Amino acid sequence: IYIMKKKVLQLEKLEMGASMLRAMAHPMRIAIIELLTDNKRLSVTEIYEKLNIEQASASHHLNILKNKGVLESKREGKMIFYSLKHDKLTEIINSLERCLEL
Repeated sequence: IYIMKKKVLQLEKLEMGASMLRAMAHPMRIAIIELLTDNKRLSVTEIYEKLNIEQASASHHLNILKNKGVLESKREGKMIFYSLKHDKLTEIINSLERCLEL
């Protein structure tokens, strides 16, 4: 029974990881993660201005990343600030960049 529970838990973790990777698998979302890697914490305004995209588009991508556990947000007055939920996520982006080097 213990072994079955352990396998179920491992499967759940793998499914969560796959879900996070799917959420990250978009060029704009990778750009957001890279921005947050360099800046640690940014407001929605800072993100859409730095990426030169519409506010609605930035909010859409930020919500996807937040809902899948990639980002966390904190409201301060009228501003919402985003940061990476797990610093280790930057290693995934770095690995991808190394794979793309020719």
